[in-house]
Amino acid sequence: MPSLVLLRHGESAWNARDVFTGQVDVDLTPRGEEQARRCGPTLREAGLLPDRVYSSTLTRAVRTAALALAAAGRPCTPTQDCRLDERSYGALEGLPRSEVLARHGAEQYRRWRRSWDVAPPPVRIGGVVRPGESLADVAARLRPCWEDVLAPDLRVGRTVLVVAHSNSLRALIAVLDGVGPDRVPELEVPIAEPLHYLLDDRARPLVPGGRYVRSLPQR
Repeated sequence: MPSLVLLRHGESAWNARDVFTGQVDVDLTPRGEEQARRCGPTLREAGLLPDRVYSSTLTRAVRTAALALAAAGRPCTPTQDCRLDERSYGALEGLPRSEVLARHGAEQYRRWRRSWDVAPPPVRIGGVVRPGESLADVAARLRPCWEDVLAPDLRVGRTVLVVAHSNSLRALIAVLDGVGPDRVPELEVPIAEPLHYLLDDRARPLVPGGRYVRSLPQR
């Protein structure tokens, strides 16, 4: 049966500082590198070594994929797709979360982070205005990637690994599971914990929500 494994990248430098990262291309911390490596044996022990590997174009996701697969004994360069990139946080990128919370209040902070259709404010970079993205915006750009790239691989029985980001994976889960806007705030994607979906031959989840793959206890 086809299997889809979703993996959020390891801890990045801005995760460690609790800063809104979005599409800023920051690297993994040493801790994040180790988190990525630990995923490799976990996938191997679970029988989930991938036939196809896709990642976003951002360094933290590309390196997480490479480190995990090398640790699994299957070195591979992931196929990068910008549609898997993290959401744009617009003017919030680079700001500490605590500062945004203090400046705008808990309700607006929650709406920017967790709602389905509320986008953060835009940012002007070099005279060009780049809008923030809502989760609905991310789902809209991600859906063609699912339909044209990921689902065809899965329908022929492959195991596919997707290494991306909290919000791009939340959007993909919403697409996969048909999660409505009212349930989107509940979706959480922890760092460097593989989420496994077993699918039917039409690439539909057999168990909504999938299951997290845990490493076996050390002997």
